[in-house]
Amino acid sequence: MVASIAASAFFPAQSSSSVASVKTSKIIGEGPESLNVGGIVAKPASSSGAMQVKVNAQAVPKINGTKVGLKSEFLKAEDDASSSAPRTFYNQLPDWSVLLAAITTIFLAAEKQWTLLDWKPRRPDMLADAFGLGKIVQDGLAFRQNFSIRSYEIGADRTASIETLMNHLQETALNHVKIAGLMDDGFGATPEMSKRNLIWVVAKMHVFVEKYPSWADVVQVDTWVGSSGKNGMRRDWHVVDCQTGETIVRATSVWVMMNKQTRKLSKMPDEVRAEIGPYFIERTAIIDEDSRKLPKLHDDTAQYVREGLTPRWADLDVNQHVNNVKYIGWILESAPTTIMESHELAGMTLEYRRECGRDNVLKSLTSVNNRPGGSEGAGMECVHLLRLEGGDEIVRGRTQWRPKSARVFDNKGPLPVGSS
Repeated sequence: MVASIAASAFFPAQSSSSVASVKTSKIIGEGPESLNVGGIVAKPASSSGAMQVKVNAQAVPKINGTKVGLKSEFLKAEDDASSSAPRTFYNQLPDWSVLLAAITTIFLAAEKQWTLLDWKPRRPDMLADAFGLGKIVQDGLAFRQNFSIRSYEIGADRTASIETLMNHLQETALNHVKIAGLMDDGFGATPEMSKRNLIWVVAKMHVFVEKYPSWADVVQVDTWVGSSGKNGMRRDWHVVDCQTGETIVRATSVWVMMNKQTRKLSKMPDEVRAEIGPYFIERTAIIDEDSRKLPKLHDDTAQYVREGLTPRWADLDVNQHVNNVKYIGWILESAPTTIMESHELAGMTLEYRRECGRDNVLKSLTSVNNRPGGSEGAGMECVHLLRLEGGDEIVRGRTQWRPKSARVFDNKGPLPVGSS
């Protein structure tokens, strides 16, 4: 039946009415010239057979009891030509151009689907879990996730900002808890923590940046946890370039628990330790941590001060306090522009003293010193303090800076207008 339908599309059957119409028109006029355009009067070919038929335009004419369908001269000429042409195999063949176009369309559609299924990136590292939530590695004791550096995450020197890298660290920490099946309804809180209204807060962090990735680079972030004292948890990160394997960032941090309602620090319950204890490993990303005490800055000892810093609604996390990555941006607000232009951040040590809420107003203080044991042009060191305008400390910090590579601005120059 399918074959008959397909054949009928290319070999249309001629209807009996159209055949009868052609034959009748032959009888009346014996040619297309005997019927005018209006189809009203038909004249005989010669004067001998004088017969004239007048047809009412609103009535269907009949000849010998048969209805005659009148057509225009153009259509009638086509019928006469088709009826007069011999019916051979050649003129009954279908229009091959239509058949070829149909075959070509089917072929192109199939090729497109195959291309989508068999697509491979030009750079294999671009799809190295670049869009996934990561995976558990090292016998279930570590977590790994890849990130692609976006165009909106790079700065004036064409590299990713320190805030971007810190966001990657925080994202992997949360996804580690989620993939391990320990996340409840809190922001990284385990089920036993949620029962007791406990949340994690960062107390201390060391970060060392070996190099900054550029736009479209893919970085691989590994993270793991361990014990820190009796009531704390240590979390470490190691970030590498997916293509070269070079180390980008090494970081370690200490986290403690805080009661979500009272906003006070809490001891680690045994039930919580039983949940996270099996994931602890004794390995650190930074062997030689900066153990120097962070000095406290005052208005009269700080060289640079930035006042009137206020949190935005977007700066708050689900625990209703300012995200710890935001503090880094506020600390750098008071850093001198000359250092930012000529140096890049190589490392930092942060001590978080208290949380910051939505209605707080902050002040950022910075003092610049030469790096201990180095020449004046080798690097710089800054001491920072972020505090409330009332005097309560939020974060103490120390940052190390190294000169930027000369190729960043001298060889490449600024981005051209219209580039993206």
